[in-house]
Amino acid sequence: MEFAPLPSLSLRLSFTLVLSACLVAGCSREEPADPQEQAGEQTAQGTLTGEIDRSRAGELMPAVALVDPDDKQLNTAALSGKPVLLNLWATWCAPCVEEMPLLDGLAADYGDKLRVVVASQDLSGAEKVVPFFEKANFARLEPWLDRENALSTALGGDGVLPTTVLYDASGVEVARVVGGYDWQSAEAKALVDEAIGG
Repeated sequence: MEFAPLPSLSLRLSFTLVLSACLVAGCSREEPADPQEQAGEQTAQGTLTGEIDRSRAGELMPAVALVDPDDKQLNTAALSGKPVLLNLWATWCAPCVEEMPLLDGLAADYGDKLRVVVASQDLSGAEKVVPFFEKANFARLEPWLDRENALSTALGGDGVLPTTVLYDASGVEVARVVGGYDWQSAEAKALVDEAIGG
């Protein structure tokens, strides 16, 4: 009787490393079959692993129409005049959920000097976002919806959430972070100060 050979140890190890890298870096844009399970796995590994990326600095903020749960519209092209921190997130994404209070705190710290816009990429839209916001009771964040995931496409992203882009007052990109990030860190505040001062 013959048995099929087992996959080599290096092949199994490579698959495990690739899977772990995907979990640590951020969430894919597609909602997982079991969001609770994925959130638990990512929280256990630590989710604030994003790094500042300046490779797209100088690009203009895309013009995308967002809506809130009451169908009030916000055109991102009309946001110039003060620096904007534009965050793409989803309720099922563990790094997104972890950094939302940090973004709310950052918005409170800077007040009228910075506009923090969080655009949900949830396919279920208001059905998921409204209860999330009600439970979180944010002081400054507003529940904007990107129903067609147009921002992810316009920003040239690969669908990883969260993705956060900082723009100066003229709507020009300063830097971005792909993956969860500590928006209360000294590094984050220095970056925002740069956008405000520049």
